[in-house]
Amino acid sequence: MFIGPDKTGSRRTGRDIALRYPCRAARCPYHRGFTLMEIMLAVAILGMMSMAIFRFVQSNMIALQLSSDTAAADAQYDGLRDLLATEWQSLSPFRANMDGQPLKLGDRERDEIKWRSTAGPGLLTRYAPGDFTVALRLQPEDEKDSVLDLGFSRTQEDSDTGEARETWVPLIKNVNSLEISYFDANANTWFPRWPPGGRLPSLIKITVGRTDAAVPWETIIPLRRTPY
Repeated sequence: MFIGPDKTGSRRTGRDIALRYPCRAARCPYHRGFTLMEIMLAVAILGMMSMAIFRFVQSNMIALQLSSDTAAADAQYDGLRDLLATEWQSLSPFRANMDGQPLKLGDRERDEIKWRSTAGPGLLTRYAPGDFTVALRLQPEDEKDSVLDLGFSRTQEDSDTGEARETWVPLIKNVNSLEISYFDANANTWFPRWPPGGRLPSLIKITVGRTDAAVPWETIIPLRRTPY
């Protein structure tokens, strides 16, 4: 087949062109697909990218779960502060007969505070008649359990039989310690105990050792927000 003269003036055929340009797209078989090595390399890169994305998503999910658990635990203690403030700010200094004693279990603080009050939102009961003797303290779930729960012990005397009925209301489970301090405005200092009588402390400081945090939770509750 005649093609035409090249630059040198000689005539070229189709075979001459194929021999001179062996890798034209229409004739070169090496450009029709990927080699096995190229496919294996692409699969390896995709696998590494998938693993990196999986680890990124997994770490974010774990972080979100831990953040959610921490927020739920903090909300429990915020609720405890609001509950105690509601209860103690409603007490009458002449009827409350508040009594605070420092106690220990081994090397752990297990303070206890007692008072008398009627039913109300601060005791998680609204319509029970009569007065309650209430104690905020630590108590195990059972006698053989070393895990301590923080809660209310509510004791009420039955007017018909004269027998005392005690109910335990757990507030926060699995705590390490409970330390209670009382601020006397007359002495302008904190005391570890509060004697029963006709006065209430100006402030009560609650410190709870948490099992889920290295730093204990602490709050100060005023008892004289409104005048008596």
